[in-house]
Amino acid sequence: MEILNLQTRRLVLGLCLLFAGGIVFSAETTNRIFAARAEAEWQRAHRQFQQDTNDAAAAWQLARACFEFNDFATNNADRAELANQGIAACRRMLARESNSAPGHYYLALELGLLADTKRNFAAFKLVREMERELKTADALDAHFDYGGPARCLGLLYRDAPGWPLSIGSRRKAREWLEQAVKLAPGYPENQLNLVESCQRWNDDEAARSQLKALDALWPAARTNFAGVAWEHSWDDWSTRRDAVRAKLNETREPTRSPRNSGN
Repeated sequence: MEILNLQTRRLVLGLCLLFAGGIVFSAETTNRIFAARAEAEWQRAHRQFQQDTNDAAAAWQLARACFEFNDFATNNADRAELANQGIAACRRMLARESNSAPGHYYLALELGLLADTKRNFAAFKLVREMERELKTADALDAHFDYGGPARCLGLLYRDAPGWPLSIGSRRKAREWLEQAVKLAPGYPENQLNLVESCQRWNDDEAARSQLKALDALWPAARTNFAGVAWEHSWDDWSTRRDAVRAKLNETREPTRSPRNSGN
């Protein structure tokens, strides 16, 4: 079963809203098919958790479902309710199993969503807690969710304001994003985040190099991450890859012909 394969995309959306004050959501966010699937999974996970609230797997799976369904909520009240539901499930589980990497990981992501609904000083405190939880998850199981803790830390450092307001750091962002690629080199999201980040930092040469690496892994990834569970991810990844390629093509300097080279 797919393990929250779009969590970093949603994390970016939430952080952009929190730190930049607004963002236009892509058309895929409102896709009814994906929304219906997310709601059905949330209902299933909620029922399973209610049957045994001491079941650790049921707890983090509920948190995951809350996070995915949150992407389709239409107002802050619903987003906060889903985030708090996931946070409560994770905290309950971690009180008994403090060394659970999934528990710390999903707690961090839910804290990020809750921070998005606040958009005030309290949100920045949640971001710091989110950082701690992701680092804990990374220490417990760096490979979880295809290098998920490193991936999310990289995006967190990339999108958060810098010192003294918050924890943003381009150096840390690059280190963690590169670490995610090392941990799961065949997972498109990791490489795609690095491409987008290099482009954001106006390092087009690095972005083109990373895009070439992404193109190289793409065919195998299509086979390795196949099926209905991955359709939402491929919709997202394909759109983002096309956007990055188009932007890089726009900024590419025109090649000088021999006739005009001055030789």
